[in-house]
Amino acid sequence: MSASADIDERDDHYLGLAGANVVATEALLMLQDNLVDVMAAKAMMCVHGDAGLGKTLSVNTSLRALAPADVCRVQFRARPTPRDIRHVLFEALGVSGTPPSRPIEFDALLKDVLSERFRVLVCDEAQWLSRECFELWRHLWDDRRTDIAIVFVGGGDCYQVLRREPMLSSRVYVWQEFRRLTREQVLAVIPAYHRVWADADPEDIVYTDVHAGHGNFRAWSKITAHLVTALDRLERERPDREVLQWVFSRLGGSGG
Repeated sequence: MSASADIDERDDHYLGLAGANVVATEALLMLQDNLVDVMAAKAMMCVHGDAGLGKTLSVNTSLRALAPADVCRVQFRARPTPRDIRHVLFEALGVSGTPPSRPIEFDALLKDVLSERFRVLVCDEAQWLSRECFELWRHLWDDRRTDIAIVFVGGGDCYQVLRREPMLSSRVYVWQEFRRLTREQVLAVIPAYHRVWADADPEDIVYTDVHAGHGNFRAWSKITAHLVTALDRLERERPDREVLQWVFSRLGGSGG
C-alpha cells in the first residue's frame, strides 16, 4: 500500500522511460472532460479497463493539470482492510498526531480533515477492494461535511466489483472504460509517443503492434525501451525489421 500527494511526471511512464511523451489519445481527452464534471459535482468516478492501457497515467496527467494542489492518491497492491485504508488516508492527508485506535474515532477524524477544503481522492488498483472497503469510501463521501470527489481506478475486474455493490455503484457519477488502441489510433499516437518512432515506416509500426504491441500502452513502453537500446547498439537511426526482430527476441518471441 502506498500514499502520495504528488507523483513526478516521469514516474507516470512505465519503466520511467526517458523521452516518452504523454499523447492526447481519445481516452485521455474524454477523461479530462469527465474529471472536470466529476470535480464540479463533487461526485464519484470509476476508470476501468485491462492492465497497461494508460488509466493511471491519464488520471495522474489530467489531475496534475486540473487540480495540482487538491489530489490525494492511495494505491493498493494486495487486498486491504478498512483499517489499512484509514491508515493510508491518514498518511496521505498529512494528519498530525497518532492515528486513533477505534474505527468510529478514526472515521470522525478523517471526516474532519476532509471537510477542511476540497480534495480529489484517487484510489488506484480499486479492484482489490472488498465490500467493507467500498462501504468505508461511501461512508466518507456520504457525510455532508466532507468536501471530496473520489476517482476509483482499477483493472478489468474493477467494473464488476463495483457493480456488485449497489449502494456504491448507484453513487458513481461517471464510468469510463479504457480499451486497447485501434490500429488507426496506434498509427496516430505512437510516432508522437517517442522520438524513435517519429520517422518509422508506418508498416513497421503496424508490424510491431501485430506481433508485440497489441494496442497496449505498457507493451509499447516496453518495446520502446528495448528499441532505444537496440538502435544504440546496432548504430541505427530508425527501426527496421531486423531491429524489431531483435526487440521481439527480448520480449520472449521472434515476432513471426
